[in-house]
Amino acid sequence: MFGISPLGWLHTLGSLPAIPLAIYMFARHGRIVPRSVPGALYFISMLIGALTVFIVAHQPVSYIIGAVTLTVLLIGYGVGYLPVSKRVTVYPETICLTLSAFLLMVPTVTETLRRVPDGHPLVTDLGSPLLKGAHLSLLVALIVGMTAQILYLRKQGKRA
Repeated sequence: MFGISPLGWLHTLGSLPAIPLAIYMFARHGRIVPRSVPGALYFISMLIGALTVFIVAHQPVSYIIGAVTLTVLLIGYGVGYLPVSKRVTVYPETICLTLSAFLLMVPTVTETLRRVPDGHPLVTDLGSPLLKGAHLSLLVALIVGMTAQILYLRKQGKRA
């Protein structure tokens, strides 16, 4: 179904929980909160997706997205353990984890539009206006969302 191999299904179903987890944390906390139960589940799901992409990917750009995703994910989760003030680490943590969600959504949207409905996908080539519009929408959401996050963090920092 959808032309996905068994390893592809492992990749897809392993990384899929990260989407509702990210949406939940963005809606509830305004950012991905790494030291929480949803944050831990997000990390595991993203790790599965980022590592398995190297097995299932067919496009060279997929390896780059996987490597960058893995890098920002590890930085985002690791920076909070540095022996510096949380007021300092919350910025790179938030930026990296927001980027990880964006890097999850770009191939998710691309693959969904290129595979659904089964047999007659909405998009047949990467130059499709629909796909370009979807990618542009994700980029705008990233810019607006990250700007709002940083402004909120700055406001919180001034109160502390």
